[in-house]
Amino acid sequence: MREVVFTRMSGWIPNVIREDGELKLMLGAGADANHEPRTFTFPVREAHLAVIREDLGRHLLLWSAVLPLCDAAGTRGRLDENAAVELLDPVLLSAPADVDALFRRIPWDRSRLIAHGADIDLLGRGQVCAAMRAATETSDGKRAQEHHANRRRAERGTVLGPLDTAILKYTGQYLHGATVPKRIPGAVDPALLPEVMRLIAVAEQACAGMRIGRDPRRGKRATDKREWDRMATTVDTAVRRAHPELADDAVRTVSFLMCSEAADRSRNAPIEDDEEAAGGRAESGGSARKTSLSFTDDKGVEKKWVKDSPRTATAEFWEFVGDRSAGDNEVFTIEDEEMGEGIQLHFYADSIARITTVSVGEGGSDPEYRVEYSLVDGIGGYRNLVSAFVRGGCVALGEHGSWMSDAAELERARRRRAGK
Repeated sequence: MREVVFTRMSGWIPNVIREDGELKLMLGAGADANHEPRTFTFPVREAHLAVIREDLGRHLLLWSAVLPLCDAAGTRGRLDENAAVELLDPVLLSAPADVDALFRRIPWDRSRLIAHGADIDLLGRGQVCAAMRAATETSDGKRAQEHHANRRRAERGTVLGPLDTAILKYTGQYLHGATVPKRIPGAVDPALLPEVMRLIAVAEQACAGMRIGRDPRRGKRATDKREWDRMATTVDTAVRRAHPELADDAVRTVSFLMCSEAADRSRNAPIEDDEEAAGGRAESGGSARKTSLSFTDDKGVEKKWVKDSPRTATAEFWEFVGDRSAGDNEVFTIEDEEMGEGIQLHFYADSIARITTVSVGEGGSDPEYRVEYSLVDGIGGYRNLVSAFVRGGCVALGEHGSWMSDAAELERARRRRAGK
């Protein structure tokens, strides 16, 4: 039978329970293999209970010292109860100087103490008992997160000024630099907000008219990395010119904001809009040369397009690529059976082949084909080639790239481009 003997207002601070007549400290920490919280217990004495009841600081210090043992237990291991019990007297019953010395030798959870109001400067000087005089039962997780973020920046040699901090808070990346940036003006000191907004306006003006299109080779919602890098460089340059004193973190978060918003606009637009913005739209209906096309991938999956389709051939093809492209499926073909021609896109090699029928096989003989190859410069190059083929067939591809009839020559050209 379990009875709660002592608990504090915060449900996460360890409780003291009586189980089968024995006093135990009970705490939740970590998670099991099913992501459910784990609970650990180990025995304590009445003398320990008395300190835990009367001294919040010592109670929290004990929690901080035990948490690394819980982490070591993992998702299914047992708590090292002997190690936990050995912490009780040194943490709860020793003189402050001895506790400080102990915490210089053992692992402990700094963020837990900071969240509960510990003095950060005193913790940094190793005076843990004195630091806990400011402790509170209520927890402020954001305080611990801010300390962790600032500590990581300090380890990288980054020092933020007031405007740097305001910009990072505006984009929501002050605590977590890996989060997708957004616009949060309410998080900024009102005195600094006008300056932040002027800087954002500089970034917006710098990338006005630029776009980040989709890259179906990497999935339906993937975007063009080259266009992302180009926009980021443009914004970085403009922001640094306007504010050369800004920290790299602040400049980077502004360009990240501009790029992620541009990428979202492309992801959320219909594929037809994406094609038109990229300048690669092939009109459907009577103005397009092609009347029917067949799309296939390297797995043998096929999709048909006809002139009466409500969508353009290029839109249909790139949607097919976005649905089907994968690490083991990087060769896609567009074929016009009526005209006896087609193109094959080799995404893994940044190349393309155009294939035309020279003679139709008769009397059981095989048809004769002419195959020519060309290197392709990124997804933009592929878009141009696909659009040109849809508009005018293989003949229209002549002005797009340097075509080679020898696969070995293509490989040499690829190596030259790669600098090998």
